[in-house]
Amino acid sequence: MRNTALLLVLAGFNYAAIAAPLSFDFKDPKSVNNVVFRTDAPLESISGTATGISGTVTFDPADPAATRGKISVEAASLHVPNPMMEHGLQSDAWLDATKYTDITFEVIGFDHVQTDGDKTTADVTGTFTLHGVSNKITVPVKMTFLKGKLHDRFPRLQGDLLVLRSSFTIKRSDYGINKAKFEDKVSDEIQLTLSLAGQSPK
Repeated sequence: MRNTALLLVLAGFNYAAIAAPLSFDFKDPKSVNNVVFRTDAPLESISGTATGISGTVTFDPADPAATRGKISVEAASLHVPNPMMEHGLQSDAWLDATKYTDITFEVIGFDHVQTDGDKTTADVTGTFTLHGVSNKITVPVKMTFLKGKLHDRFPRLQGDLLVLRSSFTIKRSDYGINKAKFEDKVSDEIQLTLSLAGQSPK
């Protein structure tokens, strides 16, 4: 009887270890994680990238809808090919990157969650903060849980990867950035595409 009880306790611990949520760090040592942003105005179409990405996401493979976390992008890391445009983008006339140093998205909840194997798609509602203004938005997200694959990216590490993909549109006017101005060259709508991988070492 005592041995049976011990086995049940050990099984419970093993189950808890398997079912425990995992914490993923999105500050990528390779600086591969990126956000692509694009404006498409009548006179000019501008594309750029941001790589100053960090954040932590807690993910439970057994319950993807319970995912929570926050992703941050350094405003000063936004880059466009034209140096003068980049300077203007980060100036106080536009993003004011010195004052508003981070662009963030913090998860509130998940809807329409569908999981197929290691892939989960969902509509994720969160608080998006840009230029000192925070709005609740809902965006589509695809999450791929790659168990034991951290070694494939970083040969010296063992652990798991969580890959996030999302594409959505915001309006700069919703964040107090030159509302109704310069729309012939910089569209009000800004398309954002996120390609991120987080690591959970063991």
